[in-house]
Amino acid sequence: MYGQGHQQGHGVYLNGGHSQSRYGGLPLNSKPFQNSGQHSAQGHRAQQDHNGQHSTFVNHQHNSSTPGFSATTPHFHGNQLRNGTPSHLTNGNTGRAPTEHWNRQLEAYTQSREAHGGHYHARTANVSKGTSIGVIENGKKDADKVQEERHRVSNAALDMLQQWSELDMGGQGLRALAPQLFTYPFLTALHLNGNSLTILPPAIGRLRKLQHLDLSGNQLHELPPELGMLVDLKTLLLFDNRLEELPLELGYLYQLDMLGIEGNPIESSIRTIMMEHGTKALIAELREHTQAPAIEDRETCIISEVKAKTDASPADTLTVMSYNILCDKMATRNLYGYSPQVALDWEHRRQLILDELEAREPDVLNLQEVDTESFHEYFRPQLAIKDYRGVFWPKQKSKTMREEESKAVDGCAIFYKHTKFVCLDKCLIDLVSCAISRPDMKGEQDIFNRYMPKDNIAVAAFLEDRQSGARVIMVNAHLHWDPAFADVKIIQTAVLMDEVSKLAERWSKMPACHDKQLFAHHRAEGEAPDQSVPPGPSHEYSNGPSVPLIICGDYNSTPGSGVHELLNTGSLPPRHPELKNYHYGNFTKQGMAHPFQLKSAYGSIGELKFTNYTPGFVGVVDYVWYATQYFQVLELLGDIDEEYLKRVPGFPNVHFPSDHIALYAKFAIKQRKDRQKPVDAE
Repeated sequence: MYGQGHQQGHGVYLNGGHSQSRYGGLPLNSKPFQNSGQHSAQGHRAQQDHNGQHSTFVNHQHNSSTPGFSATTPHFHGNQLRNGTPSHLTNGNTGRAPTEHWNRQLEAYTQSREAHGGHYHARTANVSKGTSIGVIENGKKDADKVQEERHRVSNAALDMLQQWSELDMGGQGLRALAPQLFTYPFLTALHLNGNSLTILPPAIGRLRKLQHLDLSGNQLHELPPELGMLVDLKTLLLFDNRLEELPLELGYLYQLDMLGIEGNPIESSIRTIMMEHGTKALIAELREHTQAPAIEDRETCIISEVKAKTDASPADTLTVMSYNILCDKMATRNLYGYSPQVALDWEHRRQLILDELEAREPDVLNLQEVDTESFHEYFRPQLAIKDYRGVFWPKQKSKTMREEESKAVDGCAIFYKHTKFVCLDKCLIDLVSCAISRPDMKGEQDIFNRYMPKDNIAVAAFLEDRQSGARVIMVNAHLHWDPAFADVKIIQTAVLMDEVSKLAERWSKMPACHDKQLFAHHRAEGEAPDQSVPPGPSHEYSNGPSVPLIICGDYNSTPGSGVHELLNTGSLPPRHPELKNYHYGNFTKQGMAHPFQLKSAYGSIGELKFTNYTPGFVGVVDYVWYATQYFQVLELLGDIDEEYLKRVPGFPNVHFPSDHIALYAKFAIKQRKDRQKPVDAE
């Protein structure tokens, strides 16, 4: 990912703590519990191997008496031994009265010690069915924790139904865990308490649906960073182990209500946070110091070399990028609780986005979720420096808002290289108004009840290459996000392709462009004549399907969906399963079709592993579609390193500013088979 080297300063750490990935102390002069946007993990390279060797925060020497983290590595004390008397009678070593937070910790600790014997939880399941040993630290959810609309899909429908989801392996004297345990990704509760485990394998990060994990009563000296992948965890019990510090990656566990640490020689400042402010505060503190692992730039996949052929030799090349950048209003703590605050700050994210756009420097750039203010105040002026001109429309709800409110409404933007292209025409495709204005939709209740409330749009631009005269229709679309409305997304795609077909017919008749030269200057006496090649004449096209076409965007639909089938095959039957029993005029009576021969650019490699990466969904929903008779794929931007992803539960983070990743394709423009003569502008 471009922009990873962009540096934002941390507070200064003692002894150069920038490479550390374990939590045993706070930055010098910092205060706990303050969300600090200036603490950026950008550019850090956390070093850790799976043999359990980590950098730590604990080997510092200072005499600070502030409530920050102690500089001295704690040792085992008599009151912290696994089977000794716990330190809670005096609230640790402080002598202070136990707080509400610590009382809950001690209550869970007492329950944990009572849960002894083999398969305790399985044996008592019938007695207290559905209960958990974990104590919920916050009795009520925050009032502002409301599910916000986010234009993405969910993996929930893909989960395999299981008759069991809880596994009790407690009290078995286990010294190691079999690899097969980590092949049960459906597990929601795992009890490993009362064993003799000294190492927790990094493979624990594969069990991403766990909500309850009990590791109490073992001999663990450290925890793997991969534990941070379990973002659904509500309860993590670590009582009676030998832990002195915690991995920073536990900061990703934003849903954690109970972190059990009593009975460990844990660093005193961690204990202080837990006693005074509880689990949520500790997790927040860890999260703001989390350091994403080192990352390499995404590799370029070479699909085919440019070779001259008698029937299809490339006359030129075209590079295209598509990117859902995650608009500012959607990048909230409620939706992305696993992300450090710096990774959600718009100023930080927009700079990373701009860095990548400028580094790739495509001929045409398609952005989704660009809000109105960001387009006019940031992207348009910044990209103009790099020779880009922009076409933008927001969603149509902006027309009903006051001017200040409408600035936050997002839409779709197309940027093109001004020195390469002339924009002959541009058009907004309002997917709502285009659908309800169709005569066959009159009287259809589903079009008004299900379809009309979804405010989605597409933007189209008709571009001509100044030099070659070749023309191309560029379309950028963003469909509805909710997987429960698969029928709506199919109809949106059908409406989109109908409108693109109409535009293609109209634009195929557009006359030649007469003024394509950027500028001309007067030649002084004795000056050599201008050697630059003059612009070529405009190409002629006989009908709509003969005009080269590229369609980009976020379709919130995976390969194999009705949306994908319609775009890929050119048709869809009227009773496709995703349409269910809904009625949408001729679309559900006669079926849907479009006249273009389209293929996904990434279909050449079987698609990326994902284009959207969150804890709740990992999959492909973004595409670059191209007309196969006019373009040949040469290069593609490849997948993200799998090793990197093993310790990153979701985007955005300090390297990736959106929950989507950018798509980039380089095309060769084939010579036209009909070999029609270009139209001379004169």
